[in-house]
Amino acid sequence: MFAARTNWSLTPNRLSRGLDELRRDGRAWLDLTESNPTRCGFAIDSALIQEALADPRALLYEPDPRGPLAAREAVVEYYSERGVRLSPQQVFLTTSTSEAYSFVFRLLADSGDSILVPHPSYPLFEFLAELSDVRLAPYPLVYHDGWGIDLAALGAGAESARGRARAIMLVHPNNPTGSFVSGAEADALAAFCASHGLALVADEVFADYAWSPGAGRVRTFAAEQGVLTFTLSGLSKISALPQMKLSWIVVTGPDDLRKEAQARLEVIADTYLSVSAPAAYALPRLLELRRQIQPQVLERVRANLRALDEQLSAPLPVSRLRAEGGWYAIVRVPATRSDDDWAAGLLAREQVLVHPGHFFDFPADGHLVVSLLPAPEVFREATAKLLAYVSECC
Repeated sequence: MFAARTNWSLTPNRLSRGLDELRRDGRAWLDLTESNPTRCGFAIDSALIQEALADPRALLYEPDPRGPLAAREAVVEYYSERGVRLSPQQVFLTTSTSEAYSFVFRLLADSGDSILVPHPSYPLFEFLAELSDVRLAPYPLVYHDGWGIDLAALGAGAESARGRARAIMLVHPNNPTGSFVSGAEADALAAFCASHGLALVADEVFADYAWSPGAGRVRTFAAEQGVLTFTLSGLSKISALPQMKLSWIVVTGPDDLRKEAQARLEVIADTYLSVSAPAAYALPRLLELRRQIQPQVLERVRANLRALDEQLSAPLPVSRLRAEGGWYAIVRVPATRSDDDWAAGLLAREQVLVHPGHFFDFPADGHLVVSLLPAPEVFREATAKLLAYVSECC
């Protein structure tokens, strides 16, 4: 009765079962997977949000496949502050970056075609690809005192797709490695796409969260003109407002390809007309909220990083991998047991929840991923328990 594309395993995993047990017993736990900024105690102007959502223009239904012009102009201004000149015609609003990916996959790929995707990276991509009947061809990010793209493996991935590769996805900075695409890598990716007839799909939702000025960054991929490029971002991370459900696609590249992509995207967007008018008309003011929230998030992230590094200054069988931005840190633990075993044991014994590395498609055991968003006192207590547990087990 059901489609093969939804034939996922629905059996709860070990961590889910462990959490269910804690709930049944009425026990609390320390959550180092928390990624929802609305639950992390940041101060935000709620009155401004309510006023923005009360824009009277939203009472009149005037659908535009790209989204209201005033909202798209606010996105154009956001990139203008990064030195990039765009036209509102290059901007398409979507309800989420997940929907944006879906639009781009449907634009570029037929059933069975391939998209090159980085590993490690966010597990949501697999579900989005399956729902669009698209295959993912992984290319590795490698770690040598810092993360980089394995360009040779990228070429091998394109070859293995046997002419059915349609695009290269990148996350800038990557989730969870926190690594930005370097200038040299960006040039190599653009050249590779040009020579293989591929598009670039750049997810920049964490791009405003560099941990230090410069942090190895290149400018936004919305500035790319050499190859057809789709840059994705939105309010979820930029203004820490995931509940507003508003994101966008920016289309850039050679004029002929860009114009055709825009025309086709307009048909896709017009088919769904998914963006709500209240959120769209509120976008200019909600984007301005980033000036309030981003300093708070960065202060929290940096404070928790310092706390983790202070705890790691003692001799321990644990280390932190280098990163440049985002909301996560990767803790390297001994590969004497699987990441699942480490995470499940930590939850059962210390009531601390972390992500095992395989959740993000790390190729080998020895990695736990922790969020840097929790309140500092929660983060310090939880990481102290994590380090003590690993040390005792070694």
